[in-house]
Amino acid sequence: MSNVLLEFNAVDVFYGPIQALQQISIQVNQGETVALIGANGAGKSTLLMSIFGQPRIAAGQILFRGEDISRKSTHFIAANGIAQSPEGRRVFPDMTVEENLLMGAIPIGSQHQAEDLQRMYGLFPRLLERRQQRAMTLSGGEQQMLAIARALMSRPTLLLLDEPSLGLAPLIVKQIFQILRDLAREGMTIFLVEQNAHHALKLSDRAYVMVNGQIRMSGTGAELLLNQDVRKAYLGGI
Repeated sequence: MSNVLLEFNAVDVFYGPIQALQQISIQVNQGETVALIGANGAGKSTLLMSIFGQPRIAAGQILFRGEDISRKSTHFIAANGIAQSPEGRRVFPDMTVEENLLMGAIPIGSQHQAEDLQRMYGLFPRLLERRQQRAMTLSGGEQQMLAIARALMSRPTLLLLDEPSLGLAPLIVKQIFQILRDLAREGMTIFLVEQNAHHALKLSDRAYVMVNGQIRMSGTGAELLLNQDVRKAYLGGI
């Protein structure tokens, strides 16, 4: 049996007359961490959002565990093993930390809520300290932890992360990526969209480089870290 979990086959996406994604073919295997890097506006977030049908693809297929999910509802996708921590975190500002976490469990029901809350507080001790605070009172780093923990509350097979380091201080970025490393070690499959190419490639088993809505390069994280074109374009030439 194939261990391919997520697959894009020749996917096109348009915003009106403008083509945002062109002939995208990528795959994420069970247990892998795969990164998608590229400049701002390259189409990375569009690719991630298209998995949930927002926007709908115009051509090609998106397969999850071999099933075409291109026309499935967002709720169906969330209930069947894909969760996303969105760009900009998008926590519910007036809800407490704990209420935000419980919202994450909605796609799978309340059966495991108590157990999963304890797991999240173990993974993110800061959230335990803040559990009764409203999300709007958290720092940017704490909100990012909350967004990731909320996604994990649906017990996903595949965790999608959209720019988890965006706007965060370097020390907090390091903490977030350490948590992602721990999740990967536990066997979580992670698909990561990230502008911070250095952190993303260090974390990833494999990675793709997106330029103007097309995949221009792929390889292991280690290979792309050493690639001169990647270093020049995304790692400041270091």
